[in-house]
Amino acid sequence: MKEYFFPITFVLLYGSGFVFTQYGLENVSPMLFLLIRFFIAFLILFAISYIFKLFKNIKLIQIFHISIAGMLTVGVFSIGVYLSLSLGTSASLSSLIITLQPLLVTILATIFLKEKITFNMYLGLCLGLVGVFFIVGINLENSTFLGVLFSIFALLGLSFGSLYQKKYCSSMNLFAGGAIQTFASALLVLPFLYFENRYLNFNLDFIIALSYMSIAVSIGALSILYIMIKNSEISKVSSVFYLIPISALTLSFILFDKQIDITIIIGVITIIIAMILINKKEKNESFIANRYSK
Repeated sequence: MKEYFFPITFVLLYGSGFVFTQYGLENVSPMLFLLIRFFIAFLILFAISYIFKLFKNIKLIQIFHISIAGMLTVGVFSIGVYLSLSLGTSASLSSLIITLQPLLVTILATIFLKEKITFNMYLGLCLGLVGVFFIVGINLENSTFLGVLFSIFALLGLSFGSLYQKKYCSSMNLFAGGAIQTFASALLVLPFLYFENRYLNFNLDFIIALSYMSIAVSIGALSILYIMIKNSEISKVSSVFYLIPISALTLSFILFDKQIDITIIIGVITIIIAMILINKKEKNESFIANRYSK
Protein backbone atom coordinates (compact mmCIF):
# COMPACT_ATOMS: atom_id res chain seq x y z
CA MET A 1 0.00 0.00 0.00
CA LYS A 2 2.93 2.32 0.78
CA GLU A 3 4.05 2.33 -2.87
CA TYR A 4 0.72 3.90 -3.91
CA PHE A 5 0.84 6.78 -1.40
CA PHE A 6 2.87 9.21 -3.52
CA PRO A 7 1.04 8.59 -6.84
CA ILE A 8 -2.41 8.91 -5.22
CA THR A 9 -1.46 12.04 -3.27
CA PHE A 10 0.10 13.61 -6.37
CA VAL A 11 -2.99 12.92 -8.48
CA LEU A 12 -5.32 14.40 -5.84
CA LEU A 13 -3.22 17.55 -5.38
CA TYR A 14 -2.45 18.13 -9.07
CA GLY A 15 -5.97 17.31 -10.25
CA SER A 16 -7.57 19.61 -7.69
CA GLY A 17 -5.22 22.34 -8.90
CA PHE A 18 -7.31 22.73 -12.06
CA VAL A 19 -10.39 23.45 -9.93
CA PHE A 20 -8.61 26.03 -7.78
CA THR A 21 -7.10 27.61 -10.88
CA GLN A 22 -10.63 28.18 -12.20
CA TYR A 23 -11.50 29.97 -8.97
CA GLY A 24 -8.35 32.05 -9.13
CA LEU A 25 -8.62 33.15 -12.76
CA GLU A 26 -12.02 34.67 -12.07
CA ASN A 27 -10.27 37.31 -10.00
CA VAL A 28 -6.79 37.74 -11.46
CA SER A 29 -5.10 37.79 -14.86
CA PRO A 30 -3.20 34.58 -15.73
CA MET A 31 0.42 35.75 -15.69
CA LEU A 32 -0.04 37.89 -12.59
CA PHE A 33 -1.57 34.88 -10.84
CA LEU A 34 1.41 32.73 -11.83
CA LEU A 35 3.96 35.33 -10.73
CA ILE A 36 2.40 35.77 -7.28
CA ARG A 37 1.98 31.99 -6.90
CA PHE A 38 5.62 31.29 -7.76
CA PHE A 39 6.89 34.12 -5.56
CA ILE A 40 4.98 32.89 -2.49
CA ALA A 41 6.19 29.32 -3.04
CA PHE A 42 9.74 30.66 -3.43
CA LEU A 43 9.59 32.63 -0.17
CA ILE A 44 8.40 29.59 1.80
CA LEU A 45 10.97 27.23 0.28
CA PHE A 46 13.78 29.79 0.57
CA ALA A 47 12.99 30.43 4.26
CA ILE A 48 13.09 26.71 5.05
CA SER A 49 16.31 26.24 3.07
CA TYR A 50 17.98 29.26 4.69
CA ILE A 51 17.04 28.26 8.25
CA PHE A 52 18.33 24.71 7.80
CA LYS A 53 21.30 25.79 5.63
CA LEU A 54 20.26 23.62 2.70
CA PHE A 55 21.98 25.83 0.10
CA LYS A 56 25.37 25.16 1.67
CA ASN A 57 26.63 22.38 -0.60
CA ILE A 58 24.95 23.34 -3.88
CA LYS A 59 27.40 24.07 -6.70
CA LEU A 60 26.89 26.54 -9.54
CA ILE A 61 26.51 23.78 -12.13
CA GLN A 62 23.78 22.21 -9.98
CA ILE A 63 21.98 25.55 -9.74
CA PHE A 64 22.11 25.77 -13.53
CA HIS A 65 20.63 22.29 -14.07
CA ILE A 66 17.97 22.77 -11.38
CA SER A 67 16.96 26.11 -12.91
CA ILE A 68 16.61 24.64 -16.41
CA ALA A 69 14.53 21.71 -15.12
CA GLY A 70 12.30 24.08 -13.16
CA MET A 71 11.81 26.51 -16.03
CA LEU A 72 10.68 23.63 -18.25
CA THR A 73 8.62 21.54 -15.83
CA VAL A 74 7.07 24.41 -13.88
CA GLY A 75 7.47 27.63 -15.86
CA VAL A 76 6.95 26.62 -19.49
CA PHE A 77 4.18 24.17 -18.58
CA SER A 78 2.22 26.66 -16.45
CA ILE A 79 2.65 29.56 -18.88
CA GLY A 80 1.55 27.40 -21.81
CA VAL A 81 -1.59 26.12 -20.09
CA TYR A 82 -2.66 29.51 -18.72
CA LEU A 83 -2.15 31.31 -22.03
CA SER A 84 -3.87 28.53 -23.96
CA LEU A 85 -6.98 28.74 -21.79
CA SER A 86 -6.99 32.54 -21.88
CA LEU A 87 -6.98 32.41 -25.71
CA GLY A 88 -10.15 30.34 -25.79
CA THR A 89 -8.86 26.78 -25.94
CA SER A 90 -11.31 24.52 -24.13
CA ALA A 91 -10.09 22.88 -20.95
CA SER A 92 -11.00 19.52 -22.49
CA LEU A 93 -8.83 20.00 -25.57
CA SER A 94 -5.95 21.44 -23.55
CA SER A 95 -6.12 18.51 -21.13
CA LEU A 96 -6.12 16.01 -23.98
CA ILE A 97 -3.01 17.62 -25.51
CA ILE A 98 -1.22 17.56 -22.14
CA THR A 99 -2.05 13.89 -21.64
CA LEU A 100 0.12 13.08 -24.64
CA GLN A 101 2.95 13.58 -22.13
CA PRO A 102 3.26 9.93 -21.00
CA LEU A 103 3.57 8.72 -24.59
CA LEU A 104 6.04 11.45 -25.56
CA VAL A 105 8.16 10.98 -22.43
CA THR A 106 8.26 7.21 -22.90
CA ILE A 107 9.53 7.58 -26.47
CA LEU A 108 12.11 10.17 -25.40
CA ALA A 109 13.18 8.07 -22.39
CA THR A 110 14.06 5.13 -24.64
CA ILE A 111 16.25 7.47 -26.71
CA PHE A 112 17.94 9.65 -24.09
CA LEU A 113 17.77 7.61 -20.87
CA LYS A 114 17.95 4.13 -22.44
CA GLU A 115 14.97 2.94 -20.38
CA LYS A 116 13.56 -0.46 -21.23
CA ILE A 117 9.90 -0.21 -22.25
CA THR A 118 7.84 -3.39 -22.40
CA PHE A 119 5.00 -4.14 -24.79
CA ASN A 120 2.52 -3.98 -21.89
CA MET A 121 3.71 -0.46 -21.07
CA TYR A 122 3.29 0.78 -24.64
CA LEU A 123 -0.15 -0.84 -24.82
CA GLY A 124 -1.12 0.70 -21.49
CA LEU A 125 0.10 4.17 -22.53
CA CYS A 126 -1.97 4.08 -25.72
CA LEU A 127 -4.99 2.72 -23.86
CA GLY A 128 -4.65 5.44 -21.23
CA LEU A 129 -4.80 8.12 -23.90
CA VAL A 130 -7.99 6.56 -25.25
CA GLY A 131 -9.44 6.61 -21.73
CA VAL A 132 -8.65 10.30 -21.31
CA PHE A 133 -10.33 10.99 -24.66
CA PHE A 134 -13.52 9.34 -23.39
CA ILE A 135 -13.43 11.43 -20.20
CA VAL A 136 -12.64 14.90 -21.51
CA GLY A 137 -13.82 14.60 -25.13
CA ILE A 138 -12.74 17.17 -27.70
CA ASN A 139 -14.41 20.54 -28.09
CA LEU A 140 -12.88 22.52 -30.95
CA GLU A 141 -15.39 25.34 -30.68
CA ASN A 142 -13.82 28.68 -29.73
CA SER A 143 -10.36 27.09 -29.79
CA THR A 144 -7.77 29.18 -31.62
CA PHE A 145 -4.75 27.87 -33.46
CA LEU A 146 -2.48 29.94 -31.20
CA GLY A 147 -4.24 28.56 -28.13
CA VAL A 148 -3.61 25.00 -29.28
CA LEU A 149 0.05 25.88 -29.93
CA PHE A 150 0.41 27.11 -26.35
CA SER A 151 -0.99 23.78 -25.07
CA ILE A 152 1.61 21.97 -27.20
CA PHE A 153 4.21 24.39 -25.79
CA ALA A 154 3.13 23.32 -22.28
CA LEU A 155 3.29 19.65 -23.26
CA LEU A 156 6.87 19.99 -24.52
CA GLY A 157 7.95 21.90 -21.41
CA LEU A 158 6.55 19.25 -19.06
CA SER A 159 7.95 16.36 -21.11
CA PHE A 160 11.49 17.65 -21.61
CA GLY A 161 11.53 19.07 -18.08
CA SER A 162 10.72 15.67 -16.58
CA LEU A 163 13.52 14.05 -18.58
CA TYR A 164 15.97 16.80 -17.62
CA GLN A 165 14.99 16.44 -13.96
CA LYS A 166 15.57 12.67 -14.11
CA LYS A 167 18.96 12.98 -15.83
CA TYR A 168 20.52 15.92 -13.99
CA CYS A 169 18.55 16.72 -10.82
CA SER A 170 17.33 13.43 -9.31
CA SER A 171 19.38 13.95 -6.14
CA MET A 172 18.46 17.60 -5.54
CA ASN A 173 17.18 18.68 -2.13
CA LEU A 174 13.43 19.25 -2.47
CA PHE A 175 13.38 22.52 -0.50
CA ALA A 176 16.54 24.15 -1.84
CA GLY A 177 15.92 22.85 -5.36
CA GLY A 178 12.28 23.89 -5.18
CA ALA A 179 13.29 27.42 -4.16
CA ILE A 180 15.64 27.67 -7.14
CA GLN A 181 13.05 26.28 -9.55
CA THR A 182 10.18 28.51 -8.44
CA PHE A 183 12.43 31.59 -8.58
CA ALA A 184 13.61 30.66 -12.08
CA SER A 185 9.99 30.09 -13.16
CA ALA A 186 8.96 33.47 -11.77
CA LEU A 187 11.70 35.13 -13.84
CA LEU A 188 10.38 33.31 -16.90
CA VAL A 189 6.89 34.75 -16.32
CA LEU A 190 8.05 38.40 -16.21
CA PRO A 191 8.30 39.01 -20.00
CA PHE A 192 4.79 37.59 -20.51
CA LEU A 193 3.45 39.79 -17.72
CA TYR A 194 4.53 42.90 -19.62
CA PHE A 195 2.15 42.12 -22.51
CA GLU A 196 -0.79 41.16 -20.31
CA ASN A 197 -3.82 43.27 -19.49
CA ARG A 198 -3.36 42.88 -15.74
CA TYR A 199 -6.19 42.89 -13.20
CA LEU A 200 -6.64 41.69 -9.63
CA ASN A 201 -9.72 41.45 -7.41
CA PHE A 202 -8.40 40.84 -3.91
CA ASN A 203 -11.09 38.75 -2.20
CA LEU A 204 -11.49 35.52 -0.24
CA ASP A 205 -11.82 33.33 -3.37
CA PHE A 206 -8.54 34.71 -4.69
CA ILE A 207 -6.75 34.16 -1.36
CA ILE A 208 -7.98 30.56 -1.12
CA ALA A 209 -7.02 29.76 -4.72
CA LEU A 210 -3.62 31.44 -4.40
CA SER A 211 -2.81 29.72 -1.10
CA TYR A 212 -3.74 26.30 -2.45
CA MET A 213 -1.85 26.68 -5.72
CA SER A 214 1.24 28.11 -3.98
CA ILE A 215 1.49 25.55 -1.18
CA ALA A 216 -0.40 22.38 -2.17
CA VAL A 217 0.54 22.39 -5.86
CA SER A 218 3.77 24.38 -6.31
CA ILE A 219 5.36 22.88 -3.19
CA GLY A 220 3.43 19.71 -2.32
CA ALA A 221 2.53 18.19 -5.69
CA LEU A 222 5.80 19.09 -7.40
CA SER A 223 7.88 17.74 -4.51
CA ILE A 224 6.02 14.43 -4.77
CA LEU A 225 6.54 14.40 -8.54
CA TYR A 226 10.30 14.83 -8.07
CA ILE A 227 10.40 12.05 -5.47
CA MET A 228 8.67 9.70 -7.92
CA ILE A 229 11.01 10.73 -10.75
CA LYS A 230 14.00 9.97 -8.52
CA ASN A 231 12.79 6.55 -7.38
CA SER A 232 11.17 5.07 -10.47
CA GLU A 233 11.29 4.88 -14.25
CA ILE A 234 10.27 8.17 -15.87
CA SER A 235 7.84 6.38 -18.20
CA LYS A 236 5.95 4.89 -15.24
CA VAL A 237 5.91 8.22 -13.40
CA SER A 238 4.51 9.98 -16.47
CA SER A 239 1.68 7.44 -16.74
CA VAL A 240 0.28 8.85 -13.48
CA PHE A 241 -0.81 11.93 -15.46
CA TYR A 242 -3.56 9.80 -17.01
CA LEU A 243 -5.26 9.71 -13.60
CA ILE A 244 -5.38 13.50 -13.20
CA PRO A 245 -8.55 13.98 -15.33
CA ILE A 246 -10.31 11.47 -13.05
CA SER A 247 -9.29 13.50 -9.99
CA ALA A 248 -10.41 16.77 -11.58
CA LEU A 249 -13.66 15.14 -12.74
CA THR A 250 -14.44 13.84 -9.24
CA LEU A 251 -13.94 17.28 -7.71
CA SER A 252 -16.05 18.88 -10.45
CA PHE A 253 -18.80 16.37 -9.69
CA ILE A 254 -18.66 17.22 -5.97
CA LEU A 255 -18.32 21.00 -6.30
CA PHE A 256 -20.09 21.81 -9.56
CA ASP A 257 -22.61 18.93 -9.89
CA LYS A 258 -21.04 17.85 -13.17
CA GLN A 259 -23.02 15.02 -14.77
CA ILE A 260 -21.31 11.67 -15.30
CA ASP A 261 -22.41 9.79 -18.42
CA ILE A 262 -21.56 6.40 -19.88
CA THR A 263 -18.57 7.70 -21.90
CA ILE A 264 -16.93 8.99 -18.71
CA ILE A 265 -17.46 5.63 -17.00
CA ILE A 266 -15.92 3.86 -20.01
CA GLY A 267 -12.97 6.28 -19.86
CA VAL A 268 -12.35 5.64 -16.15
CA ILE A 269 -12.44 1.85 -16.63
CA THR A 270 -10.10 2.14 -19.63
CA ILE A 271 -7.57 4.20 -17.66
CA ILE A 272 -7.65 1.73 -14.75
CA ILE A 273 -6.89 -1.13 -17.15
CA ALA A 274 -4.13 0.98 -18.73
CA MET A 275 -2.50 1.66 -15.35
CA ILE A 276 -2.54 -2.05 -14.52
CA LEU A 277 -0.76 -2.82 -17.80
CA ILE A 278 1.79 -0.02 -17.37
CA ASN A 279 2.71 -1.03 -13.83
CA LYS A 280 2.69 -4.79 -14.41
CA LYS A 281 6.09 -5.94 -13.23
CA GLU A 282 8.13 -8.20 -15.47
CA LYS A 283 9.41 -10.56 -12.75
CA ASN A 284 10.13 -7.34 -10.79
CA GLU A 285 13.60 -7.19 -12.40
CA SER A 286 13.44 -4.00 -14.45
CA PHE A 287 11.65 -1.92 -11.81
CA ILE A 288 13.77 -3.01 -8.86
CA ALA A 289 17.04 -2.67 -10.77
CA ASN A 290 16.16 0.86 -11.85
CA ARG A 291 14.94 1.89 -8.43
CA TYR A 292 17.80 0.70 -6.28
CA SER A 293 20.77 1.02 -8.60
CA LYS A 294 21.03 4.73 -7.84
